[in-house]
Amino acid sequence: MIEPNATHDPALRSWVASANDGITDFPIQNLPFAIFRRKGSQEVWRGGVAIGDQIVDMAAAVAAGVFAGDALAPAQAAAESTLNHLMEMGGKPASILRKTLSKALQTGSPHEGALKPCMVAQSGAEYTVPCRIGDYTDFYTSIHHATNIGRLFRPDNPLMPNYQWIPIGYHGRASSVIVSGQDFHRPHGQVKAPGADAPRLAPSARLDIELELAVFVGQGNALGDSVGIDAAEDHIFGLALFNDWSARDIQPWEYQPLGPFLAKNFASTVSPWVVTLEALAPYRVPFTRPAEEPQPLPYLASSAHSAAGGFDIQLEALIATPRMRQESSAPARLALTNYRHAYWTAAQMLAHHTVNGCNLQPGDLLGTGTLSGPTLDAACALIELTAGGKNPVHLPNGELRTWVEDGDAIILRGWCEKPGAARIGFGECVGVVLPAKA
Repeated sequence: MIEPNATHDPALRSWVASANDGITDFPIQNLPFAIFRRKGSQEVWRGGVAIGDQIVDMAAAVAAGVFAGDALAPAQAAAESTLNHLMEMGGKPASILRKTLSKALQTGSPHEGALKPCMVAQSGAEYTVPCRIGDYTDFYTSIHHATNIGRLFRPDNPLMPNYQWIPIGYHGRASSVIVSGQDFHRPHGQVKAPGADAPRLAPSARLDIELELAVFVGQGNALGDSVGIDAAEDHIFGLALFNDWSARDIQPWEYQPLGPFLAKNFASTVSPWVVTLEALAPYRVPFTRPAEEPQPLPYLASSAHSAAGGFDIQLEALIATPRMRQESSAPARLALTNYRHAYWTAAQMLAHHTVNGCNLQPGDLLGTGTLSGPTLDAACALIELTAGGKNPVHLPNGELRTWVEDGDAIILRGWCEKPGAARIGFGECVGVVLPAKA
């Protein structure tokens, strides 16, 4: 596991002034990666690194001669039109690049003059998905979410017997993963009302959110080879925010016996910035289970993983309705949770995914599943917050929401902060639901 190093020093300051205000998601201690271009341009997509309210244009920085030695190859990979090549290189080259960038962006760096012309304002940029996602697997790692959902359908036995033994997941649709800011239309699908003789095709009337994290695979593994729990993080490049939109009225009719299909594959929104595991090192927390609960099987457990396999990441879901935006009102919080509540970690997800020899590839996406916490205000899907649609959410302006309505914007945020460490964040993951197409 990556431990804190000189790049995490909370005393570090950057010559990019906006990185030093103490509230930015992107101080010099973070340095996440994305794929961007100037807004409204026909420029080629290329890699960038966030610092304050700016982006280091990696292609321009490479051309300016900022990188040399062991940092040059990963810098060139980070300048490409996807992050797949950088992800494939593994953790060491990415770490060397991050350390080089940290030094180049620090106050007093001799590279300030060369890097300043390579800066692009984040406000003037647009983004695409950070990598070519070959495959996408969605997990179900919050026991609180699993219990809340199960209670709606099986009040006497809400949690399935395998849940505490196995990281449950299903294969999703990679082609419909979209980047934050890319709006989408309400999906159609078969729905069957209670008591109806037959289903009908209709736009979903029960559109929901799912606040998750995206875990991006770095180095892959060969077909037939499994990845052990203590090596799993060597195969994880970083994390991003993820909203796995769900059509709750399409889902119950179609999911048996094989699982989610059209209720889930019409759109999943990912944030543009990928925060590396190295940047998250100061925010590791122990991962343990109560003694009275089933303990993970040996391939999913180790002393190192128990000591620091979790992450302390605050996660928030908000809504901005059309009326709220028209009135210039602040978005309203729907939920506040923390990744430390997850029942299965990112390392366990990856180790289990490969235990049968499944070959993961650079850029593959593992969704954590809805990351609900132990209380109602930490429930990260409307189906939980409204008890299956029975209790609408009351917004501060008097509006009610049972499900996501046309024009609603859902905003996800994530950040880490604690005494003795620099606050870092993930930016925002935003999606607006458009009316269904005719």
